[in-house]
Amino acid sequence: MKGYRDIPGDGGSNIVEQVVAQQTRLATRMAPIRASVAVVSGKGGVGKSSITANLAGALARQGLAVGVLDADLNGPSMGKMLGVRGQALRVEPDGVRPAVSAHGIRVVSMDLLLSGDDAPVVWSAPTQSEAHTWRGTMEGTALREFLADTAWGALDVLLIDLPPGAERLPTLLDLLPGLTGAVVVTIPSEVSHLVVRRALTLARERGARLLGLIENMAGYACPTCGAVGPLFEGPGGEATAARHGLPFLGRVPFDPRLAAASDQGRPFVLDHGATPAGRALTAIAGALLEGLTPA
Repeated sequence: MKGYRDIPGDGGSNIVEQVVAQQTRLATRMAPIRASVAVVSGKGGVGKSSITANLAGALARQGLAVGVLDADLNGPSMGKMLGVRGQALRVEPDGVRPAVSAHGIRVVSMDLLLSGDDAPVVWSAPTQSEAHTWRGTMEGTALREFLADTAWGALDVLLIDLPPGAERLPTLLDLLPGLTGAVVVTIPSEVSHLVVRRALTLARERGARLLGLIENMAGYACPTCGAVGPLFEGPGGEATAARHGLPFLGRVPFDPRLAAASDQGRPFVLDHGATPAGRALTAIAGALLEGLTPA
């Protein structure tokens, strides 16, 4: 993807023309995409990327055309979770072709541009000492290029896996004002719900359409007997959703095989759909899809 390491406009070049051209490309890319959905969390460690991968798997299993944009540029994981590591992003005359998983999900991730497993994302700045200061600007530039330069084709749903942080959704809204909406992922702990409530308030202030809340790791599902027992103590997701006037999309119990499936590059829901976690993920994908359908 050309120029993703560069900051546009240095040297006083035609900044306005470049931005207008990029916005035009972005509108063209998004036109055949029926719905774009950000998956967000107020804090890390809630399993947001795992939820994203499994929502993609559940929707693809229903026969939908699904894409996933890994917007966590510094900690990309979708390439691994969806089994496309090793595939190169091909630059063709009409744009960058996403990688395609074995189950048909189209994927773009910074991970697919790195030279190896140990290679970090290194941001270029006017001087290296300024790299941290410029990092937010450069991240925004790279994400804008991912959005504007990827030839997704026709999709029913594009899922955008955002990095943790309350400010990430407003940043995406600046880049993609036509975003259909966002789903919020939390876990049943006081700390997680406190951070999520603040993130929800900020999202509402910025005019984001919030499609619902998902509570992950809501109990422990025994892989042998299927019984679900307690895992975390804390407030229920329904209460937080109700407080903010959101649909509660569902809760997903923790199953050790979820992590194993992510490591193997195949969404858990595809092979374990009959388990408590698999049924929950399938139901959540259905509820999300219903929320995207105009009344």
